[in-house]
Amino acid sequence: MKNKTVILGVTGSIAAYKACELTRLMVKAGWDVHVIMTAAAQKFVAPLTFQTLSRNPVGLDAFAPVASWEPCHISLAERADVLVVAPCTANFIAKLSHGFADDLLSSTALATRAPIVVAPAMNDGMWDNPATRENLEILKRRGVASVAPCHGELACGTSGNGRMAEPQKIFDQIVNIESNRGNSTRFDSTR
Repeated sequence: MKNKTVILGVTGSIAAYKACELTRLMVKAGWDVHVIMTAAAQKFVAPLTFQTLSRNPVGLDAFAPVASWEPCHISLAERADVLVVAPCTANFIAKLSHGFADDLLSSTALATRAPIVVAPAMNDGMWDNPATRENLEILKRRGVASVAPCHGELACGTSGNGRMAEPQKIFDQIVNIESNRGNSTRFDSTR
């Protein structure tokens, strides 16, 4: 397990703070976690938090200088055993479903051949919007797994569907998804 690489994409949602706990769970399981944050995500949680929790540099910019000749989005995409986007906003779901690659996270997601798991987080109106539902169907047909959001209090002050699943549930579903793919030794939640 120690040599498996997980890319954790964090997008611009108030639920970004939950990605800190997800990072902790992954590292505790022995996974090598590399976090990529969108510009909007950096408004909610500081990159230093993820760097400290993951024990790896945080990817922020597709055009940042790199220590080696390899572009970051390609080298991470090739090393990934799984790419997880949590929280995954409606915007990122739309970008991923239509193949946009306009930042480090979307470029990495487009370049990887690893399984992709998204954990949506958004307002209930955005979650119920037909465009979001269609974009999720597109991703599902392409084999992207989704950890369904739950019903609960939302940051906008309402209550409804769209609240990101709890980190432990996301972690457990990643383990389950990988186990069901016939790779039961690939992701093990125990050390």
